Amino acid sequence: MASLSSDEVARYARDGWVKPAWRLPRDRTNAMREALDELIARNPGVRPEKLVSAHIEGDNGEGVRGSAAFLELARDPEIVDLVSGVVGEDVILWGCHVFCKPPVDGYETPWHQDGHYWPIRPLATCTVWVALEASDRGNGCLRVVPGSHAARTLHPHLHEDRIDLTLNQRMATGAFDEAQAVDVELEPGEMSLHDVYMIHGARPNTSERRRTGVALRYMPSTSLFDRSLRPSDGKTGVAVNFARRPLWLLKGVDRAGNDFVTGHPR
Repeated sequence: MASLSSDEVARYARDGWVKPAWRLPRDRTNAMREALDELIARNPGVRPEKLVSAHIEGDNGEGVRGSAAFLELARDPEIVDLVSGVVGEDVILWGCHVFCKPPVDGYETPWHQDGHYWPIRPLATCTVWVALEASDRGNGCLRVVPGSHAARTLHPHLHEDRIDLTLNQRMATGAFDEAQAVDVELEPGEMSLHDVYMIHGARPNTSERRRTGVALRYMPSTSLFDRSLRPSDGKTGVAVNFARRPLWLLKGVDRAGNDFVTGHPR
């Protein structure tokens, strides 16, 4: 089984992100690219950067017709074991967002912190960003600010009413030093893990190559997915319905009274 090394766990704690040595096998990565193409074909009216809840088969109630292939990826025991290395032995899957930036006009992801978007209290999530295609400086790879998670503080965000962004909340100017950012370059099948307070973003894709990452969202069961909360209500640029979002307990036991019934087929 996959697991983070002690050095990788320490790096995540220090920097707020890590690229583990473990990666998806080539055949699994190829199969997920086929699932990606099918997902895009199922959703001709949705920008491929905005394929939220892609792991929920059929009409997911959030404007996307999802695919069980992404749920299978999110529930992969080896990926879950990687997550356990940083959130503990009680792991809940609560989200999956496919960010597929097409060639030439792939949208920018503005600098932001995920915690502004999510109804989790206390805030705690590890995002596993899985590259299905090469993600590098040339085609708008993920960028992170190492150590920006350490204060466990959400900085002010401003709303931008633009159609060329994957998300519409941007860090306020002066909240951090962009010169400290590093590029997270990944080959197909490689992945990165990052903390809920990490400042991150991505430049637009103006290259001739598509760039796709699958963001798998996991929380420790010591936190509650509070369906009554609507953070950044209506201002995210992505259609979400947290009140009906299904949760999966993938490992351990629930410790905060989370609801594992809502959103699942009856």
